[in-house]
Amino acid sequence: MSVGTRITSAQSQINANAGRVWARLPLPAKFVAVIVLYLAIAWILPSNPVSHVMAPQSSWPFVLSGAVSIYILMALGLNVVIGYAGMLDLGYVGFYAVGGYVVAILTTRHHWDFWVALPVGIVAAAISGLILGAPTLRLRGDYLAIVTLGFGLIVATAANNLVSVDGGPQGISQIPHPPSVGHVKQLTYGVLNGKPYFYLALAALFLVVFLVRRLERSRVGRAWMAIREDEDVAELMGVPTYRFRLWSFAIGAAVGGTAGGFFVSQANHIDPTAFSYQVSILVVVAVILGGSGNMFGVALGAFVVEWLPERFRQFANYRILAFGAALVVLMIFRPEGLWPSRRRSAELTEVATGEGLSAPLVVPAAEVDR
Repeated sequence: MSVGTRITSAQSQINANAGRVWARLPLPAKFVAVIVLYLAIAWILPSNPVSHVMAPQSSWPFVLSGAVSIYILMALGLNVVIGYAGMLDLGYVGFYAVGGYVVAILTTRHHWDFWVALPVGIVAAAISGLILGAPTLRLRGDYLAIVTLGFGLIVATAANNLVSVDGGPQGISQIPHPPSVGHVKQLTYGVLNGKPYFYLALAALFLVVFLVRRLERSRVGRAWMAIREDEDVAELMGVPTYRFRLWSFAIGAAVGGTAGGFFVSQANHIDPTAFSYQVSILVVVAVILGGSGNMFGVALGAFVVEWLPERFRQFANYRILAFGAALVVLMIFRPEGLWPSRRRSAELTEVATGEGLSAPLVVPAAEVDR
């Protein structure tokens, strides 16, 4: 048995034991544990000792509230499409751009409040997902990937040419910050303080994880997983595959639009260069690296993808090479991801040990996928 297989087997056993312990906890205890974990993250991550270790050459609160939080949001949205429904979307940056531009235009040209413009941007991104998915989701595999890649490129090109609407290559500047909440320092948004944006992103992440988790455990989530495993069989069993694929596209697009709205509110500027296809590729890498189908693994993957280049900044031109080498090493020893779904990890272990379909089907005591 190879080293990678042994690591996978050990990780599967740890995940299974942790899942059983978590399943036995009453609902109030789970809620309190999640709240305590979030408060600990909000207090520890932006602190000065952590900043000196994680980003000695940058402002760690701004790194957290900017690239890291935004990429985690986008990765969670793309995980709905790739990890749950099993569709490869290479143009996810298009939804990110739609949400960002809608919020920017409404807050600068029409002087809308950020808290009113953000839901409109989210809805606009979801509608764009429906518009893209309606004619294209009957395609599969590489064909769907190429169409979505084209969508991302079309959005970037349109943003670059619609000068009268979005400023074209110059973009939109002086986008207002979100209005502060009272006189609380931690919720006073400005240029010099990144912590309020981190807390805002953390609240959005909590809401997204809660909603997507509920969907995952519902009939919708079971339909997505059936489509991911074998769409033809799912359709034969009566699952309306087209409708559920369309819903996954819209939900993923809405989360991407949320990330775009947060981005423009902090950056105070938006232009087409922020929405290149490389952004979509990095988000796909984050989903696969972290563990497709596991929200917490996907969040970890997005954190690593954005943190490693920042941590290797002292290598200047070689930091991207170091980042790529680190990804290659991780994918060799952890092909299923840093924090894989327990179900997917078990499937890979069965294939690696030669069991596969001949192995007896064992249904876990608690249907916990972590």
